[in-house]
Amino acid sequence: MRILVIEDDKKIASFVVKGLKENGFAVDHAGEGERGLELALATPYDAAVVDIMLPGRDGLSIVQELRRQKLNLPVIILSARNSLDDRIKGLQTGGDDYLVKPFAFSELLARIQALIRRASQSTEPASLTAGDLQLNLATREVTRAGRQLDLQAREFALLECLLRNAGRYVSKTMILEKVFDYSFDPQTNVVDVLVCRLRNKVDRDFDVKLIHTLRGVGYVLKVP
Repeated sequence: MRILVIEDDKKIASFVVKGLKENGFAVDHAGEGERGLELALATPYDAAVVDIMLPGRDGLSIVQELRRQKLNLPVIILSARNSLDDRIKGLQTGGDDYLVKPFAFSELLARIQALIRRASQSTEPASLTAGDLQLNLATREVTRAGRQLDLQAREFALLECLLRNAGRYVSKTMILEKVFDYSFDPQTNVVDVLVCRLRNKVDRDFDVKLIHTLRGVGYVLKVP
């Protein structure tokens, strides 16, 4: 899943972006309002974190423009302003949630996850399974045949992507969009390397192989 962070404070932006990446999200960051709006309008994000006080264009006007253009992107507004009137204004402008600085990253993460679940208009399953492979979305534990697999953040994100599309081929482009940042060159072999790492953990010690490659098409996770 891809998150947009629009925040000009370098320290706050750094720890938010770092934390989201560590939790398996692909993240784009904009340090000023106009660039943030440009990204939001051009890219299908799963959620956005928008600071109110920004150079060039403030966060509330960004949210207003998104809603004017009928873009239902879930938005969490960040602000140092803690008054009831400020929170009401932020929500009435079109924000879906309002978080006051300073905040704990764990709370921001929980709010982002809740907004994404709400936006999907469906109950998020507790886990994703394929045969004897299980991925727990809440605890981020992955097991196969009862054996726990130790996955890094991007490996987990790739496996989640494959499981959500089980039985359907996922292209390298889709994996780049869902798992990596746009700073990665699509001509590199980062996807192949990541798939290889994941396959070593998911399939290497098991007779039944779940991850398959179709050259020129992409990758698929399927149970024979």
